[in-house]
Amino acid sequence: MINNKLPALCIDFLGKKLKNPVVSASGCFSYGLEQRSLLPPSLFGAITLKGLSARPKKGNPPVRIVETSCGLLNSIGLENIGIEAFMKAIWPSLRALETPIIVNFFGDDEEEFLLAADMLNELDDILALELNLSCPNKPAWGKILASDPLVTGRLVRLVKRVTRHPLIVKLSPNVTSITDIAKSAEDNGADAISLINTLQGMVIDVERRTSKLGSLFGGLSGPSIRPVALRMVYEVVRVVSVPVIGVGGIMNHEDALSFFIVGAKVVEVGTLLFVNPKGVEEIIQGISIYLARHHMRSIDSLIGSMVDA
Repeated sequence: MINNKLPALCIDFLGKKLKNPVVSASGCFSYGLEQRSLLPPSLFGAITLKGLSARPKKGNPPVRIVETSCGLLNSIGLENIGIEAFMKAIWPSLRALETPIIVNFFGDDEEEFLLAADMLNELDDILALELNLSCPNKPAWGKILASDPLVTGRLVRLVKRVTRHPLIVKLSPNVTSITDIAKSAEDNGADAISLINTLQGMVIDVERRTSKLGSLFGGLSGPSIRPVALRMVYEVVRVVSVPVIGVGGIMNHEDALSFFIVGAKVVEVGTLLFVNPKGVEEIIQGISIYLARHHMRSIDSLIGSMVDA
């Protein structure tokens, strides 16, 4: 159990107070209800839902997930039930939760992005929308949308005109300059930046001499991508003024602390939820113990406290 005598972890984020800065990553906590017996949503500062689109999506062919020596390679392809079915079947139960909700969404084209954003205006009292421009498993896009600062900026600008919710923009590590993409997102209205999404990779079945994934490539997550994520968060917080969410390979409290030290306001955990759901509570507890040991009264004292050589 979390020790309430330790420093509080509450933090102001996008106009709301979160009880702690640990959030579930999109795609790893389903629609926020399925894992309640293992991991109560109330443990998180907020939960991010599996990506939604205006119309249902079938996703990619199996095999969709392959375990690697350093994480997971997935090619789900953003399968989902669609916003209309979500509103009817899932939202009534979600809205009863006390935990703030972040709704991740996407479209196959510009029109569907805007339609989805408009449909999601019906949701009341959510923390934010998370605009997914960075999934590496969407052939319909032609390329990762967040690999181009102009495309990123245009979509952010158009979505901001439609939505009434704060907008988080989730960025990709599969780029040449993450700072250019992040700055474009901020300049066009992003209220927060989330990074990183998965790295593109592949795994070969040497006996069959084929990809182990049904769609050839997949997105690599887990501990192996953490150094890349940390470097990108470090760079981005130095060029934008909006809050940055750190994502990528957080498996314990020291991993989470690293993201706060380089400047992340909030962290998201993903692959950990498949390996050790109870690790979330251990991370929260570990952060509090660290703050107490270093005589810090709040998590704000830690954020961006890195001492550059």
